[in-house]
Amino acid sequence: MTEKSMLVVSAHSADFVWRAGGAIALHKKNGYRVKVVCLSFGERGESAKLWRKGPDMTIEKVKAARREEALAAAENLGAECEFFDLGDYPLRVSDEALLRLVDVYRDVQPAFVLSHSQKDPYNFDHPLAMHVAQEARIIAQAEGHNPGQKIVGAPPVYAFEPHQTEQCEWIPNTFLDITEVWDVKRRAIECMAGQEHLWEYYTRVAQQRGVQAKRNIGITVKRDIQYAEGYMRLTPAVVGDLS
Repeated sequence: MTEKSMLVVSAHSADFVWRAGGAIALHKKNGYRVKVVCLSFGERGESAKLWRKGPDMTIEKVKAARREEALAAAENLGAECEFFDLGDYPLRVSDEALLRLVDVYRDVQPAFVLSHSQKDPYNFDHPLAMHVAQEARIIAQAEGHNPGQKIVGAPPVYAFEPHQTEQCEWIPNTFLDITEVWDVKRRAIECMAGQEHLWEYYTRVAQQRGVQAKRNIGITVKRDIQYAEGYMRLTPAVVGDLS
């Protein structure tokens, strides 16, 4: 039986933990291969705690700390983690990096893809990551790109939750129950020492989404959902039954 897989494209080295850690842990538990691509370490814009340690801090020291945190989180979640080290604030993606991501798609053959919201007025690195994730997906489908390689199909693309949903025009249309793996996600969250201020915030987000998930399955369904992640599916679902 062919192993199923999933791909997460993360702008910075912590994004996949806060926003998709539950999905990663749950699908790993269910036998999926999980690949995370971190386009940058978030060394300039998302590492304030590290920079405040003093004048001896350098960009390479910050990158090393962020890499260590992300690898520890990925190990907890059961994910493979690849770092492109493209820089952040601003993130810029060259054609070479884009085609490197295409190669990842063709290697992983993901059943679905997770990345950022398409808009984020507070962080332009995030929508760029989603744009690149979608563009690489399209190139990976093209028969004429590196003929002879196995092309990908049409894996659905989901935008995980941004930090300020309304400003990002992000509306969840899919809730994933992560109750059974919440303890795994929380351990991964606690690996991100450089952003400790977000630990409780994303715990509250998961609890709130859990309440909404429970509300959306109705009171007749006896299922104890305590924690969930919200996603906005960007690609159409093709079904044979609308129930």
